Amino acid sequence: MNYTSALIRSFFILLIAGCDPLVTEFSNTENPKEYTAKTLAAPPNKDTLTVVTWNIRFGIGRANWFGDSCGDLVLFDDETIKNGLELLALQIAEMDADILLLQEVDVDSKRSAYIDQVQWLLDHTSMNYGVYASMWQVQFVPSDGLGRVNTGNAILSKWPLSEAERVQLSLRGDQDALTKAFYVRRNVLKAVVNYPGNPFWAVDIHASAFSNDDTKQKQFLEFKDVLDEINAKGELFVAGGDLNELPPGATKNNYCDEDRCPDELPESDEGCDFSNETTWISPLYNTYTPSVSLVDYLQNENMHFTHASTHNMNDERYGWNRKLDYLFTNTAWVIRSARTYQEAQLESDHVAVSAKWVLP
Repeated sequence: MNYTSALIRSFFILLIAGCDPLVTEFSNTENPKEYTAKTLAAPPNKDTLTVVTWNIRFGIGRANWFGDSCGDLVLFDDETIKNGLELLALQIAEMDADILLLQEVDVDSKRSAYIDQVQWLLDHTSMNYGVYASMWQVQFVPSDGLGRVNTGNAILSKWPLSEAERVQLSLRGDQDALTKAFYVRRNVLKAVVNYPGNPFWAVDIHASAFSNDDTKQKQFLEFKDVLDEINAKGELFVAGGDLNELPPGATKNNYCDEDRCPDELPESDEGCDFSNETTWISPLYNTYTPSVSLVDYLQNENMHFTHASTHNMNDERYGWNRKLDYLFTNTAWVIRSARTYQEAQLESDHVAVSAKWVLP
């Protein structure tokens, strides 16, 4: 199950709910929301930085949410969300993260007790500055009592951020016009990290999860266009996120049996068969430097898996079963510095991926 079924049941109610815009559609490029921690911590004096990407599943950890894990839970109270955020904050401290590229961060959603998770994480970690770009901003979704939703990507940094921009990605092409109008709007979020004397870009993406057409391929090329523009100017970047895509050469390409809910039929499968997508992120690998090379990945795929089907996590046949999360740069990572935090079992249905990056 995914967002689609909840949205479809809501459309006709939404259409008659009033004249105010219920869904924010976004322009091709927009300025994101900027954040500062309540108390600033002195940034470290070092030139080897730890860069992390993590889909944090809006702070609900492994809970069986109705939208993505065959569950029946819809809304979570303040205590549950804060407990989830505390787990995330502890892991961020353990990783000693300097730059965080986050996905599925809620800032004003009923499902997560209206907690602004960007501000909370800034105030409870050593990160100082943040920017946020929404991918789904809906004033009211009546289906299952979901209510208001505002979720998206965030970049957190120990150093000031500037020139932040939200870049709209292609919408799904396999949906009817009405569904598309109310559906998730993926984006690339970028910002300059003002490291003293040597600024660089941080770029964050969360690509489509459920499309059955070539939407993701378009989004990967649009992501690469953003990186190419930075690179053409001779500027540096660290980039990454949840690409919802397998590495080229992955041994297994179909996860529909694992992802399908017990009461779902195969015709309802979305985004679980990657068989026709085996080269879609090759342009990123061919042009920029991944934190985990394809050679290293193919030598031991299991140790680099970053995602699991949430409803199967208690089944020993499943667990972490595919790599969807990546880091890239136009310079180089410290050799063999990449880590995939599979030991973090409770924080999300994705694990954090980190790598050390030396400022040239």
